Amino acid sequence: MYDPLGLYPGAVNRSHQPLRARWDPTAPDPNRARGPRPERNTKKQSALGRFVSTYGWRAYALPVLFVVTVLVIVDAVRGGGTGGGSNVAPSFGRLSPRAATAGIIGAPPGDGQFPADLPTGALPEGGPFTENGAGTWRVVPGATAEFGAGAEYHFSYTVEIEDGVDTSGFGGDESVAKMIDSTLANPKSWAHDKKFAFRRVDQGKPDFRISLTSRQTTRKSCGFDIPIDSSCFNADLDRVVLSEVRWVRGALAFEGDIGSYRQYQINHEVGHAIGYHQHQPCETDGGLAPIMMQQTFGTKNNDIAALDPDGLVPMDGKSCRFNPWPYPRG
Repeated sequence: MYDPLGLYPGAVNRSHQPLRARWDPTAPDPNRARGPRPERNTKKQSALGRFVSTYGWRAYALPVLFVVTVLVIVDAVRGGGTGGGSNVAPSFGRLSPRAATAGIIGAPPGDGQFPADLPTGALPEGGPFTENGAGTWRVVPGATAEFGAGAEYHFSYTVEIEDGVDTSGFGGDESVAKMIDSTLANPKSWAHDKKFAFRRVDQGKPDFRISLTSRQTTRKSCGFDIPIDSSCFNADLDRVVLSEVRWVRGALAFEGDIGSYRQYQINHEVGHAIGYHQHQPCETDGGLAPIMMQQTFGTKNNDIAALDPDGLVPMDGKSCRFNPWPYPRG
């Protein structure tokens, strides 16, 4: 018994004992019974909320980057790109049956009577070329395996150089043959179309002869004496006539890119040989020129229409970018 006044014998007097308190007044009293916790009006954080809390500003940047990436991919698939216009493969006209192939195809436009001050089609400055050849051709030795699916057509070709044409200035005969083979085997060339297959041969009778030819022989083989150097396909001779002048100098529209011009020269004239007889205009202003457009004379419709006012190319002001391929996106 606690007796601070000492009235009861045996009682304990604690009046002189020190007072004791708990060291942590905020701690719960161990002698006090716990009651139920009050319910708190809080919501569980969503997955999106946790994502934002974890990544901060990056949570907002990531969706934006994803959308931008998707748009870039879609633009690439649709053929968009820098440089203006569209990169979607332009058309190359109707394919004519082999039976309809005769005469000179791809001759220069008009009647061969052009003004002396031609605004287009002029020959760029450059290396030397052969004015006159012998009028006969030598076959470059070599053959290739067939390339292309060939679902409908199989074409064989030789590579030939006119006698009198000196190819040492641009790599020799074999270099010309390699350029022709690699161009036609490229997936952006005619073999992209599953209808076609090609193989190079060096003996027998091929379907056509791809022939690098001097200036004067080219003019004779392509129909008439003209002031614009160009190439053609002479179906009566089964000969793709490639102007050596243009092989060396190229064309103004190609802005000095001789390699691309040679690829265009090959693809355009072989296009005539396999049945694409008609020339095409620039279709999309700022886009790629069709391979069957006469890009040697320019990539503007107005320039070509001025050479042949009664032709298929309209005077509509459209201007294309040079293009050496039937299927420029492969």
